[in-house]
Amino acid sequence: MQWIVPAIIGGVILIILLWGISAYNNFVKLRNMVREAFSTMDVYLKKRFDLIPNLVETVKGYAKHEQATLEKVIAARNAAASASTTEERLASENMLTGTLKTLFAVAEAYPDLKANVNFMDLQNQLQSLENEIASSRKYYNAIVRDYNIKTESFPSAIIAGMFGFRREPLFEIAGEERQNVQVKF
Repeated sequence: MQWIVPAIIGGVILIILLWGISAYNNFVKLRNMVREAFSTMDVYLKKRFDLIPNLVETVKGYAKHEQATLEKVIAARNAAASASTTEERLASENMLTGTLKTLFAVAEAYPDLKANVNFMDLQNQLQSLENEIASSRKYYNAIVRDYNIKTESFPSAIIAGMFGFRREPLFEIAGEERQNVQVKF
């Protein structure tokens, strides 16, 4: 009879220990999935960075007086490339997406540019990349959502706090991007 109470206490401790190990391993798995999702998205963003200078050079030949717009695109590209934290990177990517929309709105005013084969090819490549980026953002946000839910839910929040697992930012569209692009001459 005297061994029953210590056995029950030992069993409870063992269950809590096994749960803690399982919860920790799930956090590690989700954190690595978040990193992998961001890395995949980063590959597409890099392809977009590489495509932008070609696009800007093509537009430059037709729209010489649109220098301010072209400079904004390049500045946004450079800001995205030099971002050091995930939050800065996500914000600068949103800014870059907005400036690209402005660039294409400007291109609409130049029929010769819209008919240029190089421009059309670059625009199609960029459209394809934007679709890939959208898909990878969707996957990234789904993984981050799952990770954040686990990080904030009881009782797994205890393990998250003990081992330094913190919320990850979602890749959200900035407020100014929700508005239509307006081009004024």
